[in-house]
Amino acid sequence: MELIKLYDSELRLMELIWQQQESITAKQLSLIATEDIGWNKNTTYTILKKLIGKGAIERIEPNFVCKPLITRERVQIDETRKLIDKLYDGSIRAFFTSFIKKENLSKEEIEQLKDIINKEL
Repeated sequence: MELIKLYDSELRLMELIWQQQESITAKQLSLIATEDIGWNKNTTYTILKKLIGKGAIERIEPNFVCKPLITRERVQIDETRKLIDKLYDGSIRAFFTSFIKKENLSKEEIEQLKDIINKEL
């Protein structure tokens, strides 16, 4: 699957869509965006058009219903991969080493991380 680059404003709107747990009309979404983010209707519709163009959401008629085509998890994975590629030359090991050295992890958190790694192997 091809990576979809979402800018901050697009990601904010996707978060609102994902929170609905189902499809939502553009009109409903613009009302929520006005209340939660402070955007006007035109801003919301402009960003929706960009998300449609990128294949992140689908526009269904009638009533301009917005259906997400990508999941929050997919975006998280893609964004994390881009970060690791950009800052750590693609090395997950270097990323985790850097992260763990900067965090004060408890013994319990360390054990949880070990469990996650062992379950995946």
